[in-house]
Order: sequence, then structure tokens, then C-alpha cells
Amino acid sequence: MPGIDKLPIEETLEDSPQTRSLLGVFEEDAAAISNYINQLFQAMHRIYDAQNELSAATHLTSKLLKEYEKQRFPLGGDDEVMTSTLQQFAKVIDELSSCHAVLSTQLADAMMFPITQFKERDLKEILTLKEVFQIASNDHDAAITRYSRLSKRKENEKIKAEVTEDVYTSRKKQHQTMMHYFCALNTLQYKKKISLLEPLLGYMQAQISFFKMGSENLTEQLEEFLTNIGTSVQKEMDCEVENMQQTIEDLEVASDPLYLPDPDPTKFPAHRNLTRKAGYLNARNKTGLVSSSWERQFYFTQGGNLMSQARGDVAGGLVMDIDNCSVMAVDCEDRRYCFQITSFDGKKSSILQAESKKDYEEEIAARVNQSALEAVTPSPSFQQRHESMRPAVQSRPPAARTSSTGSLGSDSTALSALSLDSLVAPDTPIQFDIISPVSEDLPGQAKSSGQSGRRTNPFGESGGSKPETEDSILHQLFIVRFLGSMEVKSDESPDVVYETMRQILAARAIHNVFRMTESHLLVTCDCLKLIDPQTQVTRLRICDSVGLAKQIAFHAELDRKASEKQKEIDRVKEKQQKELNKQKQIEKDLEEQSRLIAASSRSNQSSTEGQFVVLSSSQSEDSDLGEDGKKKRESEA
Repeated sequence: MPGIDKLPIEETLEDSPQTRSLLGVFEEDAAAISNYINQLFQAMHRIYDAQNELSAATHLTSKLLKEYEKQRFPLGGDDEVMTSTLQQFAKVIDELSSCHAVLSTQLADAMMFPITQFKERDLKEILTLKEVFQIASNDHDAAITRYSRLSKRKENEKIKAEVTEDVYTSRKKQHQTMMHYFCALNTLQYKKKISLLEPLLGYMQAQISFFKMGSENLTEQLEEFLTNIGTSVQKEMDCEVENMQQTIEDLEVASDPLYLPDPDPTKFPAHRNLTRKAGYLNARNKTGLVSSSWERQFYFTQGGNLMSQARGDVAGGLVMDIDNCSVMAVDCEDRRYCFQITSFDGKKSSILQAESKKDYEEEIAARVNQSALEAVTPSPSFQQRHESMRPAVQSRPPAARTSSTGSLGSDSTALSALSLDSLVAPDTPIQFDIISPVSEDLPGQAKSSGQSGRRTNPFGESGGSKPETEDSILHQLFIVRFLGSMEVKSDESPDVVYETMRQILAARAIHNVFRMTESHLLVTCDCLKLIDPQTQVTRLRICDSVGLAKQIAFHAELDRKASEKQKEIDRVKEKQQKELNKQKQIEKDLEEQSRLIAASSRSNQSSTEGQFVVLSSSQSEDSDLGEDGKKKRESEA
């Protein structure tokens, strides 16, 4: 029955099958409308819930932006520009939060209320009328059935009246219920249109009002500010990202060969001039009498100490003091690139393993260089006690000496500032033993010493040619060990000595050369002798008694004069300080007396005649002495 859009109320009393069929169509349509309205209600309720959540989240965002200035970030400083910018954003977002709150209220009134009313009132009314109509129809059918069973032979007026009354009541109830039910179903066809349009109209009106409030709050000035902020931050970020990407590409190209655990030493030679090196090493730790474990840690030097730090630790821990330490290569548990660092007193040692041969050689060279640098860098007290033992340093200007000492105390800066080619001849072989020709000193003396059966006098006595008192002026014997020698370009600077010592010690550690030739160094007024302690044969002899005596006497005289001059300066300073303190005390006493005189004159203005202020003899003497001292200082100046 297409085209029929309402139920005929006039046919409700007849209750024909066609009417019932049409009623079924309307009931099916009402069920479809109810199902669709429930889905639409859920969707609109999600919009309402989302709007409430958005309003609360916007308000929370504004609150957090206002609290930015109270935050303390580990890597962030006090950025006033960023703080003020976020405060302005917080103000705008707070206004938007208010707009969102207004929108939530409007959605609740204009969108959720109409569809909730239609769902809870109209659709439930249809369901209620359907149930009532079904009950009334069943009652009418039952009443008609009882009326139809009345007997025509035995008519009972009372029963007939009751059944007739029952049919009348049930038919009337069914007719009235059916009319109201048909009316509600017909009205539903119009209400469903209103129930669909009214929430949508309310939603659109709420959104239009929200956008109007937003346009009023977001002015053109704010739009320009947002555009400028976004552009500046984007440009800065793009520039930084581009620089980082370029750095990554450069590092990838440069680091590709370094990914190998043991790179080619011809392409990446070891730097043996290092005084500092930091990196990961495997450290051997004893876990029992014969068992041990290896732990990978990051090792570095700080001052004269070797430090280690495990991954995840906040700071490093002390391993040992490496001042004057010894470094040597060792074989340990069939591992490659192992070396041992032993403290200067031999009480503590550590066995470490490098990852590659390059790291192995650089680690040994760096530890040796640092130990040598600490050994050859004189402390202030050492330099003051041995100033007379270094004539070359005294002959140089004070500024040069200061700069040299300062440079040596700055670890790797010292060696990087020195030019190796200007101090030491390049490609010079290092000799670890004395290869100078050996000459016997006075064969007759050696022969006689052998016959006498006693050790030869190492002071070079020649059978009493000189009195013993004269030879005892300068006779010193030192036990020395020869480390090595190499050719240098100049010997006028102590830096040459330091650089030579560093290279020889590093070469000994790298090549595992630990044997040293022991000799006796004899210093006399005539010469310097390097004597073999076993054979008493002179290995090296330097004879320049006159020049040596002159230098010793000259520098001793310079030291004496400098010491006397310094003492004289100290005495003058002390005397001036005493005079200055005395003058300050006198001035203080005079000021005190002046205050007393002024106070006495103010309190005794009425009886000033015949009264005196008498100074004590000691104060008068101090005043006179102060005048004399002042005149004396002016004459001295």
C-alpha cells in the first residue's frame, strides 16, 4: 500500500484485516525510526562528550602553560622570550577554553535536549500504546468468544447480560485504544522529521556562535604574531636540522673505516705524542686464586689520576695515581693488545686490554708521555730549591722561564705547542745503550789496584799529586742508569731535554726495552767521568775544569747576590710597614683626642676659664715622634 502515509482512524471500529495489515507496516516503520534515533543519539552524545573533554583539556593546557616559568629543566636556561611567549599563548588558550565551555552548554541545550525528549517521550509512548492496544484486542477477542458460546435453547438473561456487558466494555476499550494508537503512529511521521532537524539546527547554531566568539578573540594582530612565531621557529629548526644532517653525512663518510675493530695501521697510524687519551678498555679483575673476569669500562685521565667509569655511572672512580708510573706490554690469558700499568711504588697495578693495535700503542704512549710530563714538570718548591742547579734557566729572561714552566704544566698543551722538528732531528734512531769508545783511565792505576786487592778509589786520586784537602772541594759520586740517547738540533733550551726524555721513555715502553746500563757518575773539580762499576773503566770523560769552575762560581755568586738583594728588599718593606702602622696608630690617637676636646668644650661652655685639657707625657711624645717619623719618611722618599 504505497502512498498511504497515515492510518485511517475511521476504520478502527471495523478493525478489518486490511487495517491490521496497514497497522503492521506503521509499527515496523516505528521500530526502524526508534533504532535509527538510538544510533543518532549515541553519535550526538559522543560529540557532546568530546566537546566537554576538549573544553577541560584546553583549560588544563592553559594552566600548564602558565606554570612553565616555574619549571626547572636540566638543559633549559632562563629563557625570558620563551616564557613571555607561552604566557601570551596561555592567555589566548584560556579564552578559547571559555568559548569551548559555552559551546558545550549550547550543545547540551540545543542538540542533546530535543533528541533526548523524542527518544524518551514519543518513542516510549508508541511502545506503551502498542502494549495497551494488544491487551485490549485480546480482551475483545475473548469477550466475543464467550458471547458466541451463549446457548439458544437455555437462555439465561443474567449470563447474557454479563457477557453482553463484557463485549461492550472490551469493544469500547479496544476502539478507544486503537484510535489513540493510530493517532500516535500518524503523529510520529511528523515528529521524526522534527526530531531529526531540531538537534542538527541546534548543533549548527552552537558552532556558528562558537566561531563568532573565536573570530572576536583571534584578532589580526594575534594572527600576525602566530605567523611570525611559527615562521621564525621553523626557519631555525630547518637550519639546525640541515646542519645536523650534513654533520651526520660527513661523519658517516669519515667514520666508515673506523667501524672495523682493528683498522689498517698504514691508513690510521698511531699518534704517539698524546698525553691524554680516553676510551673503552677491558680491565682484568681477579675473581679467585686462578680465575679472573674482564669488564669493559671507560678509562680517562684527570690530573695525574687514572679514572674509570662504567656505563650508567654518574661519575668516574679512581683507579690509581699514574704520576711516575710504569707501563709495559704483557701477555695475559692469550689475549691481544694487553698492557700493565704499575704505580710508582709498585703496590698497585692494573692489566688492561685495548680493542685495536692503534689504541694499544696510543694508550701506552699516552700513559708514558703523561708520566714523563709529570716527572719533568718541576713544582714551584722544587724549582726554588734547585734554581742554582739550572744555569741555563737563570741565564734566560724571567718571562721566558715563566712561559716554559707554565706550558709544561698544562698537559697536552705543552707538547702540542712544541715543534718536534725544531727540537729533535726527524727519523733519528734512539740508542738504548752507550756505544761510545771505552778508554782505560790510567793503566798503572788499574794494575796497582788489581794487585792491592781493594776497590779503586773512584775520586780519581793520582798518587798524592794533590793534597787531600784540595780534592775534597768537589768530589761527588752518583749511581746513574742510562736510558737512551738521540740526536737533537739544539741544546739551548730545557724543552729539548723534556722532549728527548719523553720520546725515549715512550720508545722503551712500546718496544718493551727495560734493561738499563748502570754506571757511576763522578763529579770532580777537573772533569765529569762516567765509570763502569764492574771494570772501573771510564766510559765517558768530560774535562773542562776551568769552565766548569767558572760556571759554578759565577752562578753561586749570582744566587748569593740575588738572595742578599731579596733579603734587603724584605727588610725595607718590613720597616716601611712598621712605620705605616705606627703612623696610623698616631692618627687614630689624635682623632680620639680631638673628639674628647670637642665633647669637653660643648659640655663646659659656661665655665671654660681656667680649665685646660692636659695631654699625658706619653701622648705628647707620641705626637712628637709621629712628626719626626713623618719627616723621616718624607726625606727617605
